[in-house]
Amino acid sequence: MNDYYTEQLVKKKPDSKDMAIKAGLILLTVITVLIVFLFPVGLILPILAIVLDVFMFRRLNVEYEYLYVNGDLDIDKIMNQAKRKRVFSMNVSELELLAPVDAPELRLYQKARTLDFSSGTGQAREYALIVAERGEQKKIIFEPNETIIEGFFMLAPRKVIRK
Repeated sequence: MNDYYTEQLVKKKPDSKDMAIKAGLILLTVITVLIVFLFPVGLILPILAIVLDVFMFRRLNVEYEYLYVNGDLDIDKIMNQAKRKRVFSMNVSELELLAPVDAPELRLYQKARTLDFSSGTGQAREYALIVAERGEQKKIIFEPNETIIEGFFMLAPRKVIRK
């Protein structure tokens, strides 16, 4: 039996929101250290701030794994190369459209709820995956390799637009 299987790992580049969170955490830590100089009893504050920094910095180190097997696409979020969480799962039967992000066919789906599982670098070829889930349309932005695109094309050729 021929199984169509591929997996792909994409590292997310820190965006401005991530940088603002990191800067805020560092500022909070510095402020708590300064508070200790004013009130020596508050030694626990910098320790809590450092623990919070370590925890949040690890959560902001994100990779996405795309796993495509015979028409099923699963996207997992991997935080700090240790903790894995399934963020999206679909079958080709739920597919409405798979097209490059700049395709004119996507204009119909501008109001769909958008989830971005791409690297955010702008250098990779991004695709939008439109699915209908419980009556709600979702637009999934991701960076599939050729194998994933071909897998969808083999099962739903009229719903896939290739570059």
